[in-house]
Amino acid sequence: MTSNGGLILVRELDERLGFGKLIDHHLTDARAKNARFSFADLLRQSIYSRLAGYEDVNDAERLSQDPALRLMGSEKIWDRGAALSSRLQTFETEMLAKEENFVGLARLNRELIGKAEAIHSPYRTVLDLDSTEIPVHGEQEQSAYNGHFESTCFHPLLLFNRDGDCLAAKLRPGNVHSAEDWEELLLPEIERQQRMGKEVAFRADAAFAKPEIYDALEEQGVKYAIRIPSNDNLERDIAELLPRPMGRPSQKPLVEYKGFLYQAAGWKTARRGVAKVEHHEGELLPRVGFIVTNLTLPSRAVVRFYNKRGTAEQWIKEGKQAVKMTRLSCHRFRSNEVRLWLTVIAYNLGNLWRRLGLPQRIGNWSLTSLQQGLVKTGGRLVKHARYYWLLLAEGHLTRRLFGAMVQRIAALTIRAG
Repeated sequence: MTSNGGLILVRELDERLGFGKLIDHHLTDARAKNARFSFADLLRQSIYSRLAGYEDVNDAERLSQDPALRLMGSEKIWDRGAALSSRLQTFETEMLAKEENFVGLARLNRELIGKAEAIHSPYRTVLDLDSTEIPVHGEQEQSAYNGHFESTCFHPLLLFNRDGDCLAAKLRPGNVHSAEDWEELLLPEIERQQRMGKEVAFRADAAFAKPEIYDALEEQGVKYAIRIPSNDNLERDIAELLPRPMGRPSQKPLVEYKGFLYQAAGWKTARRGVAKVEHHEGELLPRVGFIVTNLTLPSRAVVRFYNKRGTAEQWIKEGKQAVKMTRLSCHRFRSNEVRLWLTVIAYNLGNLWRRLGLPQRIGNWSLTSLQQGLVKTGGRLVKHARYYWLLLAEGHLTRRLFGAMVQRIAALTIRAG
């Protein structure tokens, strides 16, 4: 019996996208050829268990005999079961932590997304760069990190595209600035998109309001909208919008926009600023926000474009809740970097399933909803002389929905190579 029967659909998409070939191409197995578990089986077990909502290898002992998790691997583990906790622990913290495999995880992730980009590739892409905070779990782990990193949390940096795919990630100690190492993630992706002939736009919050970022984006010909912190000089430029309007206050917020030129002390040139001022009933002071941009859109459209970056925060939240991105409790920093990448790949597989495999009527479900409604489908594995049958219970995942997703996945046109 299994409670993870819906994973069979993600495995179908995995096969269609050539995930196994990507594993063989980007990751190196230095073990003997007669190893009991192949590299692909171990990686799939790590990723699919996270996609099913299991936090780490502590659950591997029980999941090794789970029929759905066994079917995710090659045929030779269908009978004998998947890897136990000790084997999976060694795989994640030692084998994947080797430099060539650690670099290979990032390349594998990016090429996996590239397969989906080849199916539907618009002429314009929007990149969102954001950081989040992940606490260190447990007193033992905290004391170890305090001695090495002087921090009790991590501060990962994540880069998303407009479809919610996590293109790149970097784990950092919690005592670094939010924009630290931005160029390592952002500039290679801009170059990659421009080589494909795409127009690139970029959004970020006030943590990335740095002149070196503006200069780099302008040099690359990238359109951007980045929020900047308020100061006296900025408020002086919109002084006429700050006083409360005369007369009886409106029940609806009174919203005004203004564009202007602004040059901070550390800037080499003046840039366009856009202000949004909101007067709310019952509030003495207005709500004011500033954006620096090189877009030529009207001020209101610039604000609307910037506000869509809130979806990146939603995607990070999905990663934390659905694939347990916050579960980083190893003693070594590199091991935690590996586990961050495993959760990123699990998140991307789930997001690609949502984008490419789901019918339109449920295409806006969150990963948590997909996990609870579709992945967590009960099933029974029956073995015959020549076949395995996985019999699934009909709940949210009905026979009709299952068939529709299989047809959509089979119809995908995948680029060769």
